[in-house]
Amino acid sequence: MASTNPSNTRTLLFALLALACGHMLSTLLRTMPAISLDLMAADFATSPQKLASLIAIYHFSFAAFQIPVGTAMDRFGVRPVSLCLFFGTILGALASGLATGTASFVFAQFLIGVATSGMLMCPMTLAAKQLPPERFGLWSGAILSVGNTGMLLSASPLAFIVERYGWRGGFLISAAVGVVIAVAVFALVPRQPAEHKDQSPALAQMAEVFRLGLSRPMRGIIALALVSLASTLVIRGVWGGPWLMDVKGLSRIQAGNQLGLFTLSMILAPICTGILDRRFGHPRLILATGHLLGALCLALASLGGPDGLLSRLFHVAVMPAEFDAVLFVVMGFVVSTHTLLFGMTTRLMGPAMAGRALAATNLSLFLGTALLQSATGVVAAAYGLPDVMMFVAAALATGALTFIIYTKPAPKLTF
Repeated sequence: MASTNPSNTRTLLFALLALACGHMLSTLLRTMPAISLDLMAADFATSPQKLASLIAIYHFSFAAFQIPVGTAMDRFGVRPVSLCLFFGTILGALASGLATGTASFVFAQFLIGVATSGMLMCPMTLAAKQLPPERFGLWSGAILSVGNTGMLLSASPLAFIVERYGWRGGFLISAAVGVVIAVAVFALVPRQPAEHKDQSPALAQMAEVFRLGLSRPMRGIIALALVSLASTLVIRGVWGGPWLMDVKGLSRIQAGNQLGLFTLSMILAPICTGILDRRFGHPRLILATGHLLGALCLALASLGGPDGLLSRLFHVAVMPAEFDAVLFVVMGFVVSTHTLLFGMTTRLMGPAMAGRALAATNLSLFLGTALLQSATGVVAAAYGLPDVMMFVAAALATGALTFIIYTKPAPKLTF
């Protein structure tokens, strides 16, 4: 453990900030389609629905490579692995911006998914190695907050860039930003000796994580993890922009502003959730209530679409965009309570199993995103955007109810 020398603390602060900016770049790239999906699809002579399904490859590769990347960090150290990831991210962003067709763009998204799969683990791993446990919670929250600002950049600022320079400009600028952050990581992140904690093959570790995730005690947590982050990223990263522009008639800049508010709620939620949990406890109640409320918000958004129940009730063609803005902000806030899943996982499985259990939870968050994005692409093509909103609402409600059932405390025996 690093000493508490002020110089060491300052060095660690700058190193964590540089690595957290990598997570920010990851969230920026992940959510770009929300503002530019229609333009990408037009360039590639395909439909937005089909393209959305295809680029779910990003989330599949992101999920699949988390455990191998984590293993590499233990074996080789955070610094060399993070620099390799930045190289892949820059290459993927350039390939996306220069793609000539659907196939080359999907390959570029696959490459970005692989390269960004460890962008959150890098600062988290460095913090875990350098900080005492009582300080890790505060720093991990700060890392997540810095990372989520990437979604702010992919709202109004990206909308401006797309309007001015086209969707390719967003990827090319991201590649340039990646170069700057990589230089900062090279300069600021210290060299550390590799820790050969687990020499078993990566495939064996992957199999163990899946086995643990399917175990009876973890099923409720995994069920909620599969739909929680997925619902916010699928709406914020893919369908929120088309919904606001195509259904509600907003301009690209206006849609970006509303998605920016959505993102702010997702940034603030982990901090507020942590305060609520420390003060009142009851993480199971917070998670279940928040996710059911999030499902209700999306259902109401769907019913406020063309010929929806709420639209007919208020005698309008569609409910105003301000109605959706409120629903998205509330949904982003209450569903982002999923950060409590990590604490529940460690308390449930105990210290001996915590590492693998957390890997199962984290893997489920991103695997669920890939699955839900693929499914919503099919739903959008077959039924339209209002049914996408209702489909995601149903997925959230199903995950929350499964979580409630499987995490129900065992009844106390009385004699």
